Amino acid sequence: MNATKRRQIYERLRAAMPAPTTELHYSSPFELLVAVILSAQATDKSVNLATATLFPVANTPAAVLALGVDGLKRHIRHIGLFNSKAENVIKACRILVDQYGGEVPRERKALEALPGVGRKTANVVLNTAFGEPTIAVDTHIFRVANRTGLAPGKTVRQVEDRLLKVTEPEFRHDAHHWLILHGRYTCTARKPRCGQCPIADLCEWPDKAAAIAAANTKAA
Repeated sequence: MNATKRRQIYERLRAAMPAPTTELHYSSPFELLVAVILSAQATDKSVNLATATLFPVANTPAAVLALGVDGLKRHIRHIGLFNSKAENVIKACRILVDQYGGEVPRERKALEALPGVGRKTANVVLNTAFGEPTIAVDTHIFRVANRTGLAPGKTVRQVEDRLLKVTEPEFRHDAHHWLILHGRYTCTARKPRCGQCPIADLCEWPDKAAAIAAANTKAA
């Protein structure tokens, strides 16, 4: 895919979503960190339901520590892998209190050293909480980048590196949110909505025409 087409893709996604952001509910870097840790292999909706009861009673590392593992589990028990996630959140809170005065660090190395925090989670926090031009690649972005031809790669890291290389600076901050929302609601895994896609004519997916034809046949 050439640079002109990539720019057109981002321009159209920006026009469709002028102010994109995460669908996780949060009001501080710490709340976002916890929400993203909880979101691994879970839907944003399920995480928001859990944090709706958690954050009003504990939205600082010290307050979560005071809840303890069992107290935290009561709030997140409906989220997948809640046992290990509770352990990781408590351990991360201990580090934040002991080493960072209860604040979330803004450095990637420090974030990735926290239990339950990998590169993707660190990228989300750096981008969404601190405004860094990082691109967190999840399954949606991996699919969109490969399917459209925007930034193909065999691994998540390859796609991330490729996106950072080919995405112009003016688009980098919002690219993560544009692509994840596009993958979540339009360029879906099983039944992509190519007929309603704002970048369909720019997409280089070989099966695009067949997907549009199938959708039109069903509609008829």
